[in-house]
Amino acid sequence: MPSPITVTPAEGVVRLAWTGEVSTDELRREIAEAMTEQPRVEALVDADDAVAQRAATWAGLHREGVRRGVGSDGQPRDQIVFARLVTDEPVHEPGGFRSLLNSFLPRKRAISQMLVRDTDDRVLLCQLTYKRDWDLPGGVVEVGESPRIAVEREVEEELGLTLAARSLVLTDWLPAWGGWDDAVCLVFDGGTHQASVLDAVVKQEREIRDARFCTLEEVDELAADFTARRIRAAVGGHEPYTESGR
Repeated sequence: MPSPITVTPAEGVVRLAWTGEVSTDELRREIAEAMTEQPRVEALVDADDAVAQRAATWAGLHREGVRRGVGSDGQPRDQIVFARLVTDEPVHEPGGFRSLLNSFLPRKRAISQMLVRDTDDRVLLCQLTYKRDWDLPGGVVEVGESPRIAVEREVEEELGLTLAARSLVLTDWLPAWGGWDDAVCLVFDGGTHQASVLDAVVKQEREIRDARFCTLEEVDELAADFTARRIRAAVGGHEPYTESGR
């Protein structure tokens, strides 16, 4: 009986293809044989073929990403890219198994922001170049970066201010919106400062148009509604966790 797995050698890679259910043992044998010929073996599996994706994972192929708009039958659908390198640690080893799990378990984007206030209890807001709404200073946490270090880095890069991130005052979950995946926003206390701290601001012109201390009423006017809710929750300090500021 012919194998349901198609094997296509190419320069530097062997590509495997199948649809639906397939023997995990047979797939593992094909992967092992392919890796004696090339340093990489990969499979492109349709995003709606959950059975084939499970087979790829059980056989030890790492999920690498999504190839958008190209299905196995030429129709415009997404494909999941699975692959294994000859240098990957064996799956039966603890490190190899953890690496495999890490490749397909969900990941959550993290954003770190800093709540900086002046002696009149106004909040420091930034006017951003890439959107109309004002927001707290901060940004996306890089892979492998501490959220605390991330927000200190962002404040220094965007405003030229060296401010210590103190305690975490709020964790706000942001649902998927406007082309963004969902995310977790961590708001750190940046302390209370004299309003004259703005005299030392050096704006990163690519991202920051303006920065100023605002009352909560001005926050409501300048910021998006969910941002204003988050800021009010952070200032209030009564709720350690919110969802879109609620």
